[in-house]
Amino acid sequence: MATGKGKKTVLKFDSEDDVAVALAKYTADLSAKFVAQKGSFTVVLSGGSLIDTMRKLVEAPYKDSVDWSKWWIFWVDERVVPLDHPDSNYLLAWNGFLSKVPIPSTNIYAINDKKSPEGAADDYEARLKQLVESKGLPLSATGFPKFDLMLLGMGPDGHVASLFPNRPQRHEKERWVTFITDSPKPPPPRITFTFPVINAASENAMVLTGAELAYMVNIALGNGVAPDGIPPPITEVSAEDELTFFLDKDAASKL
Repeated sequence: MATGKGKKTVLKFDSEDDVAVALAKYTADLSAKFVAQKGSFTVVLSGGSLIDTMRKLVEAPYKDSVDWSKWWIFWVDERVVPLDHPDSNYLLAWNGFLSKVPIPSTNIYAINDKKSPEGAADDYEARLKQLVESKGLPLSATGFPKFDLMLLGMGPDGHVASLFPNRPQRHEKERWVTFITDSPKPPPPRITFTFPVINAASENAMVLTGAELAYMVNIALGNGVAPDGIPPPITEVSAEDELTFFLDKDAASKL
């Protein structure tokens, strides 16, 4: 199991819509907190159903109460495809969320989609290091970039970001951003933050809805063991301050 120093909170809701409402309030409250503390809010997104579950954030009362000009957006993982490709996490986020709020374009860190998977990972890590050098992004005590909030999902196999079971990237301890060319979930080429970066975030939110995730949620929260005896990647997630699980009743049905 993850051994980060932050606390873990598990929130259960009756429906996915209830999760969406709670996630909007949680994110808006954190935005206000970090903007007041340091003048910015660094948010890392994943793909999948998470973006749809963020929908309440761009509705009243939150849309007009959040200071979007202070937001900085990053991706925990990205498919190495053109940014206008249907598989792009950037495009998913743009259509579902980013196009509806006035975040400065210079604060949105999409990948360089003209590069190879390795080149895109190197480029993204270099850009993060430039932000650290310019004091736009602090380092955690572990020496990895410290984002304010990561909004994360999980696959039915327990993968987080593009850190999959039976792939070596989940064990990377030095790099900030790495790449994979044989993802078991298409498309195969991707870049991804590593676990040291994910776990250095102040706040991590695991947003998990749907019955297909219930088995792995049970394992993630320490109530079961994977069939092969190897803990899935989800068990490695922690946070500097707090890791919060947002579960609907279907995802929590085996707890």
